[in-house]
Amino acid sequence: MIKVLLADDQRLVRAGFRSILEDEDDITVVAEAGDGDEAVAACRETRPDVALLDIRMPGTDGLQAAGRITADPRLESVKVVILTTFDLDDYIYGALRAGATGFLVKDTEPEELIHAVRVAHRGDALISPSVTRRLIAEFAGRVQAPEPGPRLRALTDREREVMRLVAAGLTNDEIAARLVLSPATAKTHVSRIMTKLDVRDRSQLVVLAYESGMVSPRWLTR
Repeated sequence: MIKVLLADDQRLVRAGFRSILEDEDDITVVAEAGDGDEAVAACRETRPDVALLDIRMPGTDGLQAAGRITADPRLESVKVVILTTFDLDDYIYGALRAGATGFLVKDTEPEELIHAVRVAHRGDALISPSVTRRLIAEFAGRVQAPEPGPRLRALTDREREVMRLVAAGLTNDEIAARLVLSPATAKTHVSRIMTKLDVRDRSQLVVLAYESGMVSPRWLTR
């Protein structure tokens, strides 16, 4: 059973999401919160698998709450999905930098919300289907890329290739198909890369790929 926390300052939004999610046999909503502080406290109390956080809440917003959740060693297993009204939002990249596993627009279709929760639970989610790779690359491209550090230089050519595909938003299965590998081998590559680079999850791997200059908008159109 996937345990979900819902954080949004609008009670009706929370009620709608709860209704959609709890219609599924493998998902249950264990807590709700009306602001970021409540969300962090509820995460510590209920230890959900996935926390859905509205990005704009009074007081502590979703980005701040995401940062506090992902920085707490006790909440290491919690996957954060950021919710917002607009997909063309400057907060997208900030959400990834805050450690969010996923990003979803609030007017998404019910099946997309359910799918996002499931793949976030697997650690394989990143962005809403309505947010293009080009858009993510646009925001990431605002960061000036430093010279690759020793950790990145430690990657093999194949690992660099896999890391670029992760940054492009591909799942392990899609990476396996692209590189003619088994899904298990693709997963092993991703896990090994995260270990070498000492990153918590795929979202941090994506941020590092962009900030190091490993991925650019031009590369994503290839």
